[in-house]
Amino acid sequence: MSTIKEAADGQRIEQSPKEAELARFQAEQELALGLQQEKRAQWFDPVPRQFFAKDKETTTILFGGLTMAHDYLVEGALAGLGYKVRHLDCPDNDSLRFGKEFGNRGQCNPTYFTVGNLIKYLHHLRDVEGKSKEEIVGNYLFITSGSCGPCRFGTYVTEYRKALRDAGFDGFRVLLFQQQSGLKQATGDESALKLDTSFFLSFLKAVLLGDILNAAAYRIRPYEVVAGSTDAVMERCKKMLYETLKQGKSLLPTLLTCRKELSTIQVDRTLVKPKVSILGEFWAMTTEGDGNYQLQRFLEKEGAEVEVQSLTAWILYLIWEGRYDTKKRMKLRGEDGGRYGLEGKNPVTRLRMLWLADRVLRIMFQTYAKAIGLKDYHLPDMDEIAGVAHDHYNNHLRGGEGHMEVGKLILNVVKRKVNMTISVKPFGCMPSSGVSDGVQSLITEKYPDAIFLPIETTGDGAINVYSRVQMTLFKAKQAAQKEFEEAMAAKRLTLEQLKQYRHRAEVSHPLRTSRHVAACTAANAIYGIRRMFSPLSFSRDKQSMQEV
Repeated sequence: MSTIKEAADGQRIEQSPKEAELARFQAEQELALGLQQEKRAQWFDPVPRQFFAKDKETTTILFGGLTMAHDYLVEGALAGLGYKVRHLDCPDNDSLRFGKEFGNRGQCNPTYFTVGNLIKYLHHLRDVEGKSKEEIVGNYLFITSGSCGPCRFGTYVTEYRKALRDAGFDGFRVLLFQQQSGLKQATGDESALKLDTSFFLSFLKAVLLGDILNAAAYRIRPYEVVAGSTDAVMERCKKMLYETLKQGKSLLPTLLTCRKELSTIQVDRTLVKPKVSILGEFWAMTTEGDGNYQLQRFLEKEGAEVEVQSLTAWILYLIWEGRYDTKKRMKLRGEDGGRYGLEGKNPVTRLRMLWLADRVLRIMFQTYAKAIGLKDYHLPDMDEIAGVAHDHYNNHLRGGEGHMEVGKLILNVVKRKVNMTISVKPFGCMPSSGVSDGVQSLITEKYPDAIFLPIETTGDGAINVYSRVQMTLFKAKQAAQKEFEEAMAAKRLTLEQLKQYRHRAEVSHPLRTSRHVAACTAANAIYGIRRMFSPLSFSRDKQSMQEV
């Protein structure tokens, strides 16, 4: 005989005897195990308390997650706008432990490291500096970036708040900065955080300078004669630029001073080192700590020159996205009632503004780069990257770095930019794994000269990663050595003869670059040498040429 059960919405549901027996048994077991609880409302993420103008003098803004140079310089730029600000240290394995303790299960590596890094710092404020929970919640806040797409990055801000609540800092403010919104950030009239032109220009300068310093350091450090000299100069340059940004002064005099400092580093570019490009998921390839097993320093220790991706390239990609999507929308006439499918917008004006943003960004970068002495550093052509990647990866797919990882690998091989490419991704990262483990397998088949290695980061497993990198790096070293020997043969030089050129600017000046012929820097340096001929050697070379 069936029974009647009343549902949560008030409706009456007929149950079979078996269903009624199961429901009775479930209720008995819940009672025995103490699982009977009052009905709870579904959890929702509340809007955080705003950062009001009246609290500006007493509130410290915390942030972090970029490279160490970027975080430090952004702190100087925001301090110059009148904010109390502090960048967090580079996340380490202790940060990972805090993240796993208080974060949700099944999160990706960047979430654990970045969320845990904030909690680790708040624990330091409470347990070491002796601040109360109320003082921390009232006088500190954290700013992080937000995004969307097939990635858990879009839920980072919720993960921060959940972990903070469980760690005993419920109510701590986490404010979100949307990457795609630009100046159109919702901050409110009473907010102390004014995301206006001055804010973005100061932030942009810090990002550009961070990229330039990193590029110069990774270009010079592998060839330094005195170990540690590059890092020492870079620290002095960062401090000078920090103070310049904080005081709101002109950057050019400071950049010229940094150029003189960099010129004092002794280098020897006849050292044969393979050039290795690091691509992949944004945070994993950017961080310089335990989050990617300190991969950049490990590669240098193993005898490689590292090429890192710039944050400026990511901004250029966001601008490219806007241009690409606008052009596509212009063909959807009548879709939303507006001309070109863009009701209330002028697509021509939008395209012009995006083009102008791209030009201004590139001009600012090259101005600062040339002032500091970073010569022949080229920002990527986003249309070129999209074009070469399109046949293998649809430009509409925007997860992770989208098509950029595919396009960059192809161009690395075709244009002989590097000897080896590494794709770094967190374990379980869906967008990046689909590219590096899936699409790139096809690319390496089509371009057999590619030396490509995808690696996953989990926080542990460093030995396995190091072993795989070393094995693949051996191939890259062979490729670099081959390029070097080809350059020596083309210049008709022996290793003994090369010694007399080591004092020449082509190979000994830290800011000097040679024309790009091969991936290996030493090979390019050889190609750039202007040979010195004695009368005897000149007659021998002339005779050899006549015989040829």
